Amino acid sequence: MLKIYIDADGCSVKDEVYKVARRCKLPVVVVANQGIFTPDSPLVEAVIVGQGADVADDWIAEHIEEDDIVITADIPLADRCLKKGARALGPKGKEFTEETIGDALASRALSQQLREMGMPTGGPAPMTQKDRSRFLNKLDTIIQAIKRGQ
Repeated sequence: MLKIYIDADGCSVKDEVYKVARRCKLPVVVVANQGIFTPDSPLVEAVIVGQGADVADDWIAEHIEEDDIVITADIPLADRCLKKGARALGPKGKEFTEETIGDALASRALSQQLREMGMPTGGPAPMTQKDRSRFLNKLDTIIQAIKRGQ
């Protein structure tokens, strides 16, 4: 059964995911390193993992299955999930695909290398209402495609 996994630490679109999941009657697994508020719903499960780098990512990558969806800004996690046949969607509505993940990983590595050299790389632009709308539309599109078997 299709599940939505949220890489919840720092995720800015949890409420939007809950809204879509409630409408589509889909289970949501919220994975975090610390206690996090989730709605009182039989569709929403909160999983608190241990502290440490990538512990939540490892849990998600271990449990996600083909045709599940992960909501994450973490490009390496998106890559791991894609390799298991899942879909990956960033919080601003950008879907990671087999065709785009290589470029995303390369850009991430370049930015990391520049930071290590002491060069400022800036951070992501603030979340806008347009980003939230794009996210909602793309999440709905992905869910419908999975249900149709595409």
